Amino acid sequence: MTETGSTKSSSGQETLVDFMARFAGSEHFNRVFQEGMGLVEETANYLDGPGRQDAKALDRHGSIAYATESMRLTTRLMQLASWLLLQRAVSAGELTEDAALAEKHRINLSEIGPGTPMPGQDQLPAGLNDLVKRSLRLHDRILVLDKMISDRCDWGGETANPVGTQVHQLATAFGARAAGD
Repeated sequence: MTETGSTKSSSGQETLVDFMARFAGSEHFNRVFQEGMGLVEETANYLDGPGRQDAKALDRHGSIAYATESMRLTTRLMQLASWLLLQRAVSAGELTEDAALAEKHRINLSEIGPGTPMPGQDQLPAGLNDLVKRSLRLHDRILVLDKMISDRCDWGGETANPVGTQVHQLATAFGARAAGD
């Protein structure tokens, strides 16, 4: 790899590397993926086990708050898991980036944040509150990652990144001049 973020192809020509396309294969992504899938499993185990017992001790307002918050939590985690699985499928070559973009419209990360406060929320069990807080932190991290991937500079001028556009224009100009010499 050269200093400019390019590699030599097998034909000896220099090609630009799309770093964000490689992200889903990185160790960082693997940690986020494992955390997300682990949280999905941990939440299912809690809601099917100790959460049921915790919910029985709540009054009517607490029960409604518990049901609402657990639905928000599971919805949030399913959307996050869908995003993680989509990124992994692209990385594994199971989906093209175009196919992933077509599927991504089904995932809505913007509407799965914290809900509005409600009566009985102060009664929510510590176990549920912990899962909600952890899912919100994961959601925030995935929003940042999604923005990075969406805004990535592909050096092709398709994004609104002025630096990437200028670098592409320079590479094109110098490449065309070198080819004409």
